[in-house]
Amino acid sequence: MSGPGARRSGARPVVSWGRLVEPDRLPYGIDVNTPSVARMYDSLLGGRDNYPADRAACSALLEKVPSMRELALNNRQFLRRVVHTLAKDFGVRQFIDHGSGLPTLDNVHEIAQRVDDRSRVVYIDNDPIVRNIGGAILERNDRTAVIQADMRHTENIFTHPSVTGLIDMREPVAALFVSVLHCLPDSDDPGALIADVASRLPDGSFMVVCQLVSGSPAIRDFVTGFMDEQTQGNWGRVREKSDVAAYCAPLDLVEPGLVEVSRWRPGADDVPPQLTFEWEEYGGVGQVRR
Repeated sequence: MSGPGARRSGARPVVSWGRLVEPDRLPYGIDVNTPSVARMYDSLLGGRDNYPADRAACSALLEKVPSMRELALNNRQFLRRVVHTLAKDFGVRQFIDHGSGLPTLDNVHEIAQRVDDRSRVVYIDNDPIVRNIGGAILERNDRTAVIQADMRHTENIFTHPSVTGLIDMREPVAALFVSVLHCLPDSDDPGALIADVASRLPDGSFMVVCQLVSGSPAIRDFVTGFMDEQTQGNWGRVREKSDVAAYCAPLDLVEPGLVEVSRWRPGADDVPPQLTFEWEEYGGVGQVRR
């Protein structure tokens, strides 16, 4: 396999947010030959910052889990509703988005700043292309920042200058873990990560938690094995609803509690419904209470 940033045979320039990027001039550390979870998600949402390997992995998954695209679209709508609700109804003005993925239509800062332009957002992702593209987009917005970091390294994140400079720990914060915990293996203990982050947030803060679940052992095993192989180990597993409930047990759940995400305070979203439920995105919003 070619090294990071290597030119793909016959590759054409990539259009990245209006800029032409030659494949051999991609930032160091970006391997376009190995599928990335962030870029696969971007592909499902109709984005442009993805590559043939990402699209091929999506196509293979769609054969086994045909609801994948609708699931991704509904998950994005859930993120929009959650951020708008927290900003408008609960007065939250600070957001830390763990595993944010690539910028797409209606990002967290855009939603929150439409409610109050003083809202502040820090995005965290370990994919170098997220840092490269996201940083370029946000460089003129002094109330946002993108950190290339591993969401498991909580101490490094909460002491990072971008976090300490933008986030006031005397005021409520919303910590987002939207569709990312399935990227962590059990050995990394996602529940302990949620508890660690919650312990660092001010009283009255919120946590948004959801991940891929399935009631079918065959689906759980197939997707887990497929994604682990495709991403070269950058994957955890598809879990069960009981796992998500355990992660959120220390939180005071906001109505309607833990649900399939399209059922969390649904609005008039123009998104095709998920027609089959071989798997689903399951979670909700909880408040931190001391």
